[in-house]
Amino acid sequence: MTSSGTRDVLIGIDAGTSVLKSVAFDRTGRQIASAAIANSYQSVGRGGVVQDLARTWADAARTLSDLADKVENLKNRVIAISVTAQGDGTWLIDRKGDPVGGGWLWLDARAGDIVDRLRAESGDVARFANTASGLAACQQGPQLKWMKENAPEMLTGATTAFHCKDWVYFNLTGVRATDPSEACFSFGDFRRRAYSDDVIDFLDLKGERGLLPDIVDGATTHHPLSEAAAAATGLLAGTPVVLGYVDVVCTALGAGLYEPGTDAGCSIVGSTGMHMRLASTPDQVQLNDDRTGYTMCMPIPGVYAQMQSNMAATLNIDWLLSLAGGILKDMGVEKSKADLLAHVETWLSKAGDAPVLYQPYISDAGERGPFVDASARASFIGLSSAHGFSDLVRSVFEGLALAARDCYAAMGPLPARVRLTGGAARSASLRRILGGALGASVQTSEREEAGAAGTAMIAAVSLGLYPDMAACVAEWVTPCQRPAEPVDAALKERFDSIFPVYHQSRQALRPVWPALQGVHTDLKDMTR
Repeated sequence: MTSSGTRDVLIGIDAGTSVLKSVAFDRTGRQIASAAIANSYQSVGRGGVVQDLARTWADAARTLSDLADKVENLKNRVIAISVTAQGDGTWLIDRKGDPVGGGWLWLDARAGDIVDRLRAESGDVARFANTASGLAACQQGPQLKWMKENAPEMLTGATTAFHCKDWVYFNLTGVRATDPSEACFSFGDFRRRAYSDDVIDFLDLKGERGLLPDIVDGATTHHPLSEAAAAATGLLAGTPVVLGYVDVVCTALGAGLYEPGTDAGCSIVGSTGMHMRLASTPDQVQLNDDRTGYTMCMPIPGVYAQMQSNMAATLNIDWLLSLAGGILKDMGVEKSKADLLAHVETWLSKAGDAPVLYQPYISDAGERGPFVDASARASFIGLSSAHGFSDLVRSVFEGLALAARDCYAAMGPLPARVRLTGGAARSASLRRILGGALGASVQTSEREEAGAAGTAMIAAVSLGLYPDMAACVAEWVTPCQRPAEPVDAALKERFDSIFPVYHQSRQALRPVWPALQGVHTDLKDMTR
């Protein structure tokens, strides 16, 4: 292999829900090139969402090959490859390393009833004290328990339970491993960064304990690219490969949640919404009475990201625009999603002042933060004949911002500044609305691929390019921060008035959701 002195490229793989990409960076964090492939997954049965494992690895390998076409002599220049991916879910393989069924995604809702049952048990208090993370249907523990209780044949032949990034890492290196972030919020003790037998016993998965792979910290450990993976990607066998942390941790790292001397929250507003505060020591982790949210180990000793997560963020906007597109198509007018997005600013400018509340629980999996309810569903509240489509658009945007405030409020005082990333960060209107709802200045980054950058930063520290993560952040993150956009005082006043009513309406609707779900089930049974 080429000597380390001539290697100057770090590759970050980010296998997301929408897009799988490989991104090349130089030693100082400047993005050189990227290659991406649209991801796909399938809905199955009642609430199931799965992804093909073999195709996922083939797509990852292809992005690396495509990247080599864009970066001259890439294979001889790579310092390391690091991988992150969409979180939660269950990806099973057998003893030979072959897939066992499809990979369950975080979107899968089948374990919702199991989560409700477990959360009602007194033992969940101790489980929450260990993981500092609330149970949700998207997590591997409830999903494995669902398989065990409802379809044990799904586990036949399985020897390892991965998350998405673990599967990609296995194909790159042949090593069965997971990282501290997903291991601990799923099955562990966040303080020790290790599995907890008490948590595993509470989930009634003692017999499945052998499925859980070793925990490997990519910040200190790496493995060589295998001969098979080298052949599939065109890179050199032996190239160091790093197992990054889960995508939200890597994105938070790349976006600036961890920057010594700076106190800011971080929100990732994409398909889902992740809202985070930093805990610099285990004692700073705040546990809420509702036992919700996530606490994720950061790739820095003793440091954690506490977060509350909306199951659906921009998915709500996608739904509304698809509704508009469908109506137009029925009338013989074809408009693409891009066409409709381009018109959003016009709709927002035409909206009136009379508030319409929107509860943004459009996902079939319900909600996971700041409360857990698989039956939660979206709704508009306060409509009158005076309202039009522009008001609905504004209501959906404001609903996302109010949901973000709901999440931050569950973790303590609202932040004075929020660093915003994700696809929605490009919208000036959403930034302004979010800042008003939180009463916070909003700061974005020139960094386009925060998740891929975050996992590449872990590799940079792991390979010794920097003495610690603080030094890496100073070169990769701080120079990319744009000036903070100040809060709109009038919007802050508006949201300070609206939020108590939003919160009240959310609480009032909670008994309605399961009742409506019961009616839906009864009607389906009647038509069989």
